[in-house]
Amino acid sequence: MRHHLPGKRTFFVRSVFPVLLIVVILFLSACVPDAGKALTVSVAEQYGLAYAPLQIMREKGFLEAAMQDREKGGRPVTVNWVRLANTSAIREAMLANEIDVAFTGIPPFLLGVDQGMPWRMITGLSRCPVDLYVNDPSLTTLAALVGKHRIALPQPGSIQHVLLAMAAERELDRADIFDRQLVSMKHPDGMQALLSGKDITAHFTAPPYSFLEEDTAGIHPLLRGESAMGEPYSFLVGIAEPEFYEDTLRLDAFRDALERAILFIAENPGETARLLAESYGLTPEETETYLYGRDIFFETEIRGTETFVDFMVRTGYLQRRLALRELVPEEK
Repeated sequence: MRHHLPGKRTFFVRSVFPVLLIVVILFLSACVPDAGKALTVSVAEQYGLAYAPLQIMREKGFLEAAMQDREKGGRPVTVNWVRLANTSAIREAMLANEIDVAFTGIPPFLLGVDQGMPWRMITGLSRCPVDLYVNDPSLTTLAALVGKHRIALPQPGSIQHVLLAMAAERELDRADIFDRQLVSMKHPDGMQALLSGKDITAHFTAPPYSFLEEDTAGIHPLLRGESAMGEPYSFLVGIAEPEFYEDTLRLDAFRDALERAILFIAENPGETARLLAESYGLTPEETETYLYGRDIFFETEIRGTETFVDFMVRTGYLQRRLALRELVPEEK
C-alpha cells in the first residue's frame, strides 16, 4: 500500500498558518494596550464650595465623557469619587494607590514634595475667601489671640496654617507663635465648634463655612487670607503622581472635563446651585448667592506658588528650595 505524503505547499500552509495567527493576535493586542481592562480614574475631594467644579463634573458625568472621547481602543471607563478629610488622608490614599487625582492647597502639596512625595500640580481649581473668624467680640487683633485661645483649621501645614503664619510673622515678628494653639478639624466640625462657643475661639475656614460664620451674629472676621498672603493665590490645586500625570490620555481627559465643568458653572448658575445646594444644607438661592456673589473664582491657572515657597523656606516649614521641575510635570 502506498502512502501519499502531503505536498510541500500544503505542508507549509498547515504548519505555518497557526504561527501566523498567533503573531497577528499578539500584534493586535499590542496595538490596544490593556485591551478589555477598564480605564479608571479615582478622584479625591474635600469639603467646600471651592470644589464646585469637581461636584459638577461628577453630577454631569463630564469626566466619563471626556475619557470615552479620547479612548479609541474601546476599553470601558470607570470613575471613582472619594471624599477625604485633609491632606494627610490624601497622602495615605495616594501611597496606597487608592486615588489618582486629589485637590489641596499649595502649602501641603509643597510639604509633601519636600518630604519625597513624587506628586506634581496638574491644574489650578479655585480662588476664594479663606478667612479667620472669632466668636469673642473683644478679639480685634492677632496679638489678642495669642495664648489660651484655640484655633480650629484643617491641619498643621494646611493653607490656613501657612496664611496664619504669614500674618503672624508680619504683625508679631514670629511665624510660629500660634502653632501650639492649633486644633485639627474638618470645616463643618470647626464651624459647629465656633458657633457653639465651646473650646474653640477661632476658626480659619473656606466657603460656604466662612460665609455662614460671617452671616452669624456674634461672629466676626479677624484676618482675611488674601491680606495675609499679600496677593491673589490659588486656594486649591490638583495634584497627581507619575502614573497619572505621565498618562497623556487620562491627564488630558481630566483637564478637558475640568474646563467643561468650569464653563458649565459660568453659564448655568441656576442648575449649578440646584445641583450643589443639598450637599451643603443650603437652599438653591443661598448657594447661588454664595457661588456668584462672594468672590469665588474657578480657573485652571496656578497662582502664588513662588510666594508660598519663599515664605516656607525662610521660616523653616520647607527644608530646601524646590525647583519648578519638582512642582509641575514637564509638558510633552
